[in-house]
Amino acid sequence: MSLTDTTELARTQRTSFLDELAPLLRLRWLQLLTLAGLLVVVGVVAFQIKLFVLDLDIWWHLKVGDWIVQHAAFPHTGVLSRTAATRPWMAYSWGFEVLLSRFYAWFGLIGLGLYGTLLTLAVAFSVYWMVRRLSGRFWFSCMLAAITCYSFLFLMMPRPVFFSIILLCLTLTWLLQAQCQGRMQTLYWLPLIFFLWANLHIQFIYGLAMVGLFLVVNAAQRLASRLGLSPAWLEDPTLPLTPLIGMFAACVLATLISPYSYHLYGVIFAYSRSTLIYSIIKELQPVSFRGYENFVELLLAGAAFLAVGWQKKVDLFKLGLLVVACVLAFRTMRDSWFLCIAAAACIADVPVADAERDAAEKPWELAGVFATVAVVLLLLSSGTDFTTRGLDRAISSRFPVNAVNFIHQNRLPGPLYNTFDWGGFLTWYMPDYPVVIDGRTDLYGDQLNQLLFATRSGDQSYKNDPYLNQAGVVLLPRQDGLVSTLALDPRFQKVYQDQIAAVFVRAN
Repeated sequence: MSLTDTTELARTQRTSFLDELAPLLRLRWLQLLTLAGLLVVVGVVAFQIKLFVLDLDIWWHLKVGDWIVQHAAFPHTGVLSRTAATRPWMAYSWGFEVLLSRFYAWFGLIGLGLYGTLLTLAVAFSVYWMVRRLSGRFWFSCMLAAITCYSFLFLMMPRPVFFSIILLCLTLTWLLQAQCQGRMQTLYWLPLIFFLWANLHIQFIYGLAMVGLFLVVNAAQRLASRLGLSPAWLEDPTLPLTPLIGMFAACVLATLISPYSYHLYGVIFAYSRSTLIYSIIKELQPVSFRGYENFVELLLAGAAFLAVGWQKKVDLFKLGLLVVACVLAFRTMRDSWFLCIAAAACIADVPVADAERDAAEKPWELAGVFATVAVVLLLLSSGTDFTTRGLDRAISSRFPVNAVNFIHQNRLPGPLYNTFDWGGFLTWYMPDYPVVIDGRTDLYGDQLNQLLFATRSGDQSYKNDPYLNQAGVVLLPRQDGLVSTLALDPRFQKVYQDQIAAVFVRAN
């Protein structure tokens, strides 16, 4: 048999196998079971790694939520802090924080873990939903959603940014579908989305910038067309410009319907001017490409550019979105999700024949999937140590629970001096000792952050730290350089040490 005959036989056998497999892959129960399985895997991983209760920042979010509920008001200064109590500050994620506070009030530590797990599952499903709506193909959507989630989901803590991811998936899906179908009606939900977004997370500005880019690209293309400068290889705009402008204006106005109104934009401007936090906080630094996930992210970006460029006509909005997303993601590791979501949408939004599309899941089918996921995760929760005792052990292994108990039992006099990492936890677990610093970097500013981070290093500049000089009790991670420095300082006496923390008091 010749090489040509062998190749033809192999192709025939492969085609025959795919033809036999196709009816099986179209079985509805198999598709729904696969979707449930995908979500179960995400939930089990969330149970096992317990990111939510190990997050350094989740505790101050919880305490702020408690403060809002207790006072029936919204903070405008640095509540919970000793050094910045009178500085202006806004709880720009108050919706996330109030929900978090209620979950803890109702269910305790399990409530915290449950809240984080539900957010993680919601992100995974939102990515799947976006890809499914754009591509119309079930198995392709499952595969692409799994790859996309792998590239960023478990590199992040379940914080308010998870709401941004969910709402970005909705917004981007509707923008691309409106462009494809030429129907403005698809976009009429966007003002409501931005109203919710502005009350859940400050990164609503990313979504607003995306909608603004969509508007600018459409306006520029229409202007170029009138001037006879529109090349044949560019995709033509399909939406009327005037309603687009009105829709964008409505989205902007919707972001002003919050307890802080237009002042939220001042917070965004202040963040853009910060410099120190980008050099000292790891997640705000550029992508290091030390993990497999970073390379998957890079491959997604490359595949997205290929998908956009491979079409007969190039969509300038998609191209511009990918460029902006690359700048954000590769500059700041924490924003990798933005590139991954944008890339997945561009890959999914490639035209396919109607015959290749699968029927969308019906609401009752999705309800069955969610019920199945809930039951399976409930059965698996104890096996993954997702219990009150297991969560308590996880917290005690990361945070100075025993050291704080020692301070309380011995009624050590304040004020407290603490370092950045544990500040958020201490606002919640030791609220009677206001912290020197916590994770709200926008509250403390570069000058105060620089002073406190320099003190933590343990060099001789620590003697010029007025907050340390005033402290009655000092609580530090055992491995901090300041621990060995204070051990030699006659002004302080070490009174407690364990595997995690060290406690000093001012010597008489």
